Amino acid sequence: MPSGLVALLDDISVIAKATAASIDDVSVAAGKAGTKTAGVVIDDAAVTPSYVTGLSPARELPIIWKITKGSLRNKLLILLPGALLLSEFLPQAIIWLLMLGGAFLCYEGAEKVMEKLGAAKHGATLEDEIADPVAFENARVAGAVRTDFILSAEIMAIALNEVADETLAMRAAVLAVVAIVVTVAVYGAVGGIVKIDDLGLYLTKQASAAKQAFGRFLLRFVPKLLVALSLIGTLAMLWVGGGIIVHGTHEVGFHAIYDLIHGAEYAVKAAAGGVLGWLTYATLCAVLGLVLGGVIAVVLHKVLGVGADEAH
Repeated sequence: MPSGLVALLDDISVIAKATAASIDDVSVAAGKAGTKTAGVVIDDAAVTPSYVTGLSPARELPIIWKITKGSLRNKLLILLPGALLLSEFLPQAIIWLLMLGGAFLCYEGAEKVMEKLGAAKHGATLEDEIADPVAFENARVAGAVRTDFILSAEIMAIALNEVADETLAMRAAVLAVVAIVVTVAVYGAVGGIVKIDDLGLYLTKQASAAKQAFGRFLLRFVPKLLVALSLIGTLAMLWVGGGIIVHGTHEVGFHAIYDLIHGAEYAVKAAAGGVLGWLTYATLCAVLGLVLGGVIAVVLHKVLGVGADEAH
């Protein structure tokens, strides 16, 4: 009996060590994959605050929580199993789905630019009188989750590419870790951003003159921050969407756009440094995204009449 118990404890010890090593491997792989998604994560964080701008402060965090749950559903229930199935049985389809998502981001970004310029208006905006607050809120949550789906697909695809040579179980574990960490980080940050003004209002009611002054600064700063984030979010959608198209067309054998944009990037990088080289690449991708998105918007609304009844 003692020897059997000792043997059992020894087996348990070996299993525990193996499990710990596997967890460590997953965390290392997830960290490596997560760093590759940093650019898209920043884009996601920049886009999201626009969906609660102008709404009741009491509804800001509940709306962000709804979007967070939608984001987790996107990643864990749809994108994760879909990515694993495609990577196992139809890996060549992934690039086409990514380009479809990229085209959608270009369309969303171009529509925002066109609306700002007065060239298009589809659906309710914050400048309109809101007849049904519940329906308006649901529509904005649905729009945020829809955009999140595309950004999440890009995040998951980048992460999957980093662990493409791992086992199926390892790929699943890494994607799940990346999905949860990224979602918590993005929407935690967004929740903090949209409540800065509440903190400012609280500070203005304190006895300390320094706290009151800082509170007034925050109240003046927040509207400017949200406007800046809205602009960054629009640019990000165009940049990321255009970048997906650039790399996607290169992957499927059409190299002209990729060679042109990267040729310009390398030329500027050689002449003026890496930062300006990257800015050249990002700007050209955004311009491509704006042009492609504008074409898609015109075809949808003017040629096919999709959403035309909402423009009035």
